[in-house]
Amino acid sequence: MDDRYNDLDDLPDGNEENQEEALLQQNRRVQDELSRNLIGFWLLGLCNNFAYVIMLSAAQDILESGHQNKTSDTCEEEIVARKCAEMSTGSVLLADIIPALLIKIFAPLFIQRVPFGLRHFLVVIFQSFSFLLVALGGNVFTALFGVVLASFASGLGEISYLALASNFKNSVISAWSSGTGGAGIFGALTYAILTDPFMLSLSPKSALLSMLVVPVIFAYSYWYILRIPQSVHRVRVFDYRTYTIGYQIGSRHRSGQSESDADTQSSPLLQAVEYRDHDPFNFGQLSGKEKLNAIKPLLPFMLPLMLVYLGEYYINQGMFELIVFDCKHGFGFSPASQYRWYQVLYQFGVFVSRSSSGVILLPANVLPLLAILQLLNAFLFMLDAWLHFSPHILFVFFIIFYEGLLGGGAYVNTFRGVHKVVPLERREFAMGFVSISDTVGIVFAGILAIPAHNFICKLAW
Repeated sequence: MDDRYNDLDDLPDGNEENQEEALLQQNRRVQDELSRNLIGFWLLGLCNNFAYVIMLSAAQDILESGHQNKTSDTCEEEIVARKCAEMSTGSVLLADIIPALLIKIFAPLFIQRVPFGLRHFLVVIFQSFSFLLVALGGNVFTALFGVVLASFASGLGEISYLALASNFKNSVISAWSSGTGGAGIFGALTYAILTDPFMLSLSPKSALLSMLVVPVIFAYSYWYILRIPQSVHRVRVFDYRTYTIGYQIGSRHRSGQSESDADTQSSPLLQAVEYRDHDPFNFGQLSGKEKLNAIKPLLPFMLPLMLVYLGEYYINQGMFELIVFDCKHGFGFSPASQYRWYQVLYQFGVFVSRSSSGVILLPANVLPLLAILQLLNAFLFMLDAWLHFSPHILFVFFIIFYEGLLGGGAYVNTFRGVHKVVPLERREFAMGFVSISDTVGIVFAGILAIPAHNFICKLAW
């Protein structure tokens, strides 16, 4: 934690009035810094998940990449048979999540030695290329490779920014969570508005190219808005030795650096990468027994979160595309528009619950209940995809919103719980390791969604 939040001892000598004025000024600086960090983490969460959300919202369009310039989109007057795509949107989900899972599994073994600023640079580059490839690829393979790059960016970003949060006040976790929820609602809503024939009616290609503004905001948020604590290692662009945390720049900073060094660090672009004056918890150097002891306290947080994400992504990428309404019962939306607005309602629920953790904070023993409720939702949606008993799309909208509430609530309360109970020296490792659980749940959801889609498509209407 940055000492500037707590240290009020170094106030200037003088009369009581001067001391009060100095205290007020210091309090204003602390509040300004906290406000910037909350805004910074909110934007980091928003931008980090934005590409991931866009890829899922555009899943049907990605699987029809050869027709991305089409804008015709009409509702079905009467539905008399199932119209199933050759490939389930679960395939896009797998491309959008497996790379992130690999990052989350293997990165904790070495990522502590990679400065946060260098990680952030890679995340921004991967995200930029993902939008370009999906928009301009022209075929399913190239588009799916773009989805893979978005997944790499999202996975690396999540473990990095959650770990970075261990150097700040606990409240930045809520800001990050709210930002990730905001990515869901703003990403899904933006794509739906841009492509809906009743709104802007852009082609998927044009809509995806317009998303290139997101990496620009992403870069600005980290390098110019955040106030990085002195506990975080800093990179200097022209000093390759600072590109890993093994180089102890922090000690030289404390012992007195030259004016040229200080001048070199004056640029925000050069500063906005890190100091770490303490040795990070190194999971890779532990014995097998010590590793188990480090992981065991995290399991009550990880298992419920995994099951929640298994249920909700099985619904989103396996069942959504199979629940279709005609013009009369679907507000005049086409099947493609219905899919996009399903994503919007789900993400709206996620946003509401992730943003309400400051008001409603659930204890850890409630997390398994959220998992059970979400799995029941998955079963309900599977039955609806098969039997089509929902009378109107409005009913489905309501259940989808509720599904999002469960998912967002499980996410934010899991990480706030971990931040609260794990000791400071292991907190960075724990935050990154627990983030694996939601990704594992999503991978299993994608694996299950593909055969479920194929099975239901073979059933009679």
